[in-house]
Amino acid sequence: MEAVWNGRCWTRAILGALQAALEDCTKALQSEPNNAAVYDSRGLIYLKMGQLGAAIDDYSSALRFEPKLASALYGRGLAKLKKGDKAGSDSDISAAKTIQAKIGDDFTRFGVQ
Repeated sequence: MEAVWNGRCWTRAILGALQAALEDCTKALQSEPNNAAVYDSRGLIYLKMGQLGAAIDDYSSALRFEPKLASALYGRGLAKLKKGDKAGSDSDISAAKTIQAKIGDDFTRFGVQ
């Protein structure tokens, strides 16, 4: 069932329905608390909301379960950059681009830069 909640969470996050997306992610994490994809989705929501510390925490949680998740590395890198951590940002974004060269294009489509 968490896949359904996460799918809806991700879709709503991309479309900008952030509060509804956050509720869906919370439901997904209640049934599957170790799911990297859900933490990645919620990280995107927090990033779009400007809650950078929460975004970094969720992206870091996603990476604990799936260390080579390019979207989590890239999203965490963007959040770090916005918080002024250029070195941390550069490291995460570089690692993400090594895994998925055009990951930045995805985030642009998601409405995050």
